[in-house]
Amino acid sequence: MPDKFLYQLARPLLFSLDAERAHHLTLPFLRRAAALGLTGLSAKPAPDPRTVMGIRFPNPVGLAAGLDKDGAYIDGLAALGFGSIEIGTVTPRPQAGNPKPRIFRLPKAQGIINRMGFNNGGVDAFVANVQASRFYQDKQGVLGLNIGKNADTPIERAADDYLHCLRKVYPYASYVTVNISSPNTKNLRQLQGESELDSLLSQLKQEQLRLADQHKRYVPVTLKIAPDIDGDQVRNIAGALLRHKIDGVIATNTTLSRTAVAGMQHGEETGGLSGAPVFELSNTVIRLLKAELGNALPIIGVGGIMRGEDARAKIEAGAQLVQLYSGLIYAGPALVRDCAAALRR
Repeated sequence: MPDKFLYQLARPLLFSLDAERAHHLTLPFLRRAAALGLTGLSAKPAPDPRTVMGIRFPNPVGLAAGLDKDGAYIDGLAALGFGSIEIGTVTPRPQAGNPKPRIFRLPKAQGIINRMGFNNGGVDAFVANVQASRFYQDKQGVLGLNIGKNADTPIERAADDYLHCLRKVYPYASYVTVNISSPNTKNLRQLQGESELDSLLSQLKQEQLRLADQHKRYVPVTLKIAPDIDGDQVRNIAGALLRHKIDGVIATNTTLSRTAVAGMQHGEETGGLSGAPVFELSNTVIRLLKAELGNALPIIGVGGIMRGEDARAKIEAGAQLVQLYSGLIYAGPALVRDCAAALRR
């Protein structure tokens, strides 16, 4: 396919650049290509609709949050054929994130370490970008909006940030994801603890129902969790999801484990490790969640999908949908089509 061949040509140049610089070159190029209609040169996945959380997804392969934190490139990303696009993580106020350099490729392991730290322009600019996109204006597809807390908000006040963002993004979202699992915001993963999670989900559920009444539209809420949790923690999280009638769970975010990259260049950099090294960790959490949740609520599988067979393994582990991010860096846009083909009924 032309897109796969073109990416194979471009990848050595992109990999010769600092990872964050390459990121900021690629996305504007993609946006411009979409505006000129050039992305239509590549084949898109065949329709394969799935209804999950009451939402009709055109196909089961979505974009994971993190690639487009501000929603500035929605239309360019939509042209790649995703069944859903999740943007963010966004915080109430703008923040610069952690000092650079903060993204590191580990090609030998097909991994990426990042410690971005929720760098974004704040929720008001985020919403303005969503409203300006053709994808939103023309109701072209499924748009997930991922929310977080500001780095300087004390952890005991975290719920205030999530509630503020939920109110802001609710009218524009197909679904909203609550990110409590990034390792790059201090103490954020404490919110996965039993009492903290109960309190947060209780407040979010009450606000979701109030907003549904206000806007006359129910928008599902999902929770994104970490891969670095054991069976007891999974049981506690699953119990909280069921108690508070949360609509779905995304498994998983990046890992703090360095077992798979020990001794490699950049292997000891701080931050979250994604890509192939998180594949089995994420699958383990998905299987544990499925055992606890059954069919009570859907699981969206993300982490280490580098080829079509990996997407199928997520579904076999218990997920109903999958999301990609790091695999796109290594395999290019053709990965969307390859995964969709592997999952086609």
